[in-house]
Amino acid sequence: MAAPSSLASSHLSRLADLRRAAVNAAPQQHQLRLGCSRRRAQRLVAMAGSGKFFVGGNWKCNGTKESISKLISDLNAATLENDVDVVVAPPFIYIDQVKNSLTDRIEVSAQNTWIGKGGAFTGEISAEQLVDIGCQWVILGHSERRHVIGEDDQFIGKKAAYALSQNLKVMACIGELLEEREAGKTFDVCFKQMKAFADNITNWTDVVIAYEPVWAIGTGKVASPEQAQEVHAAVRDWLKTNVSADVASSVRIIYGGSVNAANCAELAKKEDIDGFLVGGASLKGPDFATICNSVTSKKVAA
Repeated sequence: MAAPSSLASSHLSRLADLRRAAVNAAPQQHQLRLGCSRRRAQRLVAMAGSGKFFVGGNWKCNGTKESISKLISDLNAATLENDVDVVVAPPFIYIDQVKNSLTDRIEVSAQNTWIGKGGAFTGEISAEQLVDIGCQWVILGHSERRHVIGEDDQFIGKKAAYALSQNLKVMACIGELLEEREAGKTFDVCFKQMKAFADNITNWTDVVIAYEPVWAIGTGKVASPEQAQEVHAAVRDWLKTNVSADVASSVRIIYGGSVNAANCAELAKKEDIDGFLVGGASLKGPDFATICNSVTSKKVAA
């Protein structure tokens, strides 16, 4: 069996290859198939989520005590629109620092949690521990957990169920690889990932769905507003058919994948885009505030 460092290097190399492929393919992005016929897309019923606009900031494995103090200062000084829920997800070791110094206007999320009660699980963090330090949210199913760490759909679905049972709210991530999109399998992949959540979740009140096409994460290549809207509408339609009309009309479906201060307004105008999960731009306080305030574009579009 390969040494852990070799396995990690192999996983990271694979993710780097996926992202390079996305960048190289970007000029042909408009030709990528969505995994459905245009006729089916036209039949989809767009029922925009009825909850507040939602913006999450995923800081990933970034930051130091000093840089996070500066980021918190910028966020505390920012003027945010009232009708947007804002959440940030620092690395585990900085959650307490963030909780103790960040304005109550912004809630705090973890980036992962264990599948069940704590115990002899080296390196893991339990939902109970997160709640104990005042964490309100957790991100589950992110593509880097799926494709680098190797978590599968059912494992992620069960983690979501346990987190919810411990009163953690969940940002449930879905999204396709570049080769899956090119093969016309976008909907198949997203629906399969959704089914794993639906098989394990009984109450969707505290769930936000984040659609993040893997080819757009960290590549600088964002899905067009039309591409994102079509997938969001399809996911909402899937919820209507497979969960309930009430869940479909109330759950928030947010977009992630190279969202920044320059492109957020156009994305926010789309009916079924209920907010964003932001990566790199969430590490820049003023830019993140701009993305949060793109809710004003939603109002204009309405």
